[in-house]
Amino acid sequence: MELKPATVSLSALAHEGRLSVFRMLVQAGASGVAAGDIARQMEVSPSTLSANLNILSHAGLIDSRRDGRSIIYTANYDHMRGLLAFLMEDCCGGAPEICGPLAKIASQSCEAEGHAC
Repeated sequence: MELKPATVSLSALAHEGRLSVFRMLVQAGASGVAAGDIARQMEVSPSTLSANLNILSHAGLIDSRRDGRSIIYTANYDHMRGLLAFLMEDCCGGAPEICGPLAKIASQSCEAEGHAC
């Protein structure tokens, strides 16, 4: 991942509401969550949610698909992996004692959620 897309993604996540939505979608897995369900769970208005989803989508962090009358949102795991790899690239001058535990945590988190990270 290049610097500009990483900056756009991190900027999108630098908001409490958007970060909460993104974490919800990461936890939901490939099945995703309908927009109405996100709004109810996050207790936000549809217009606020729409704006937040638009920013996350523009940053490449989420995808959407239509299912009947609903729009289902999912986390874009490939983009998330790319962002995490960018953040850990050249981690700590190659000191495995620092970066090793971070990689292990990321791997365990993915396995616990049933994702291949």
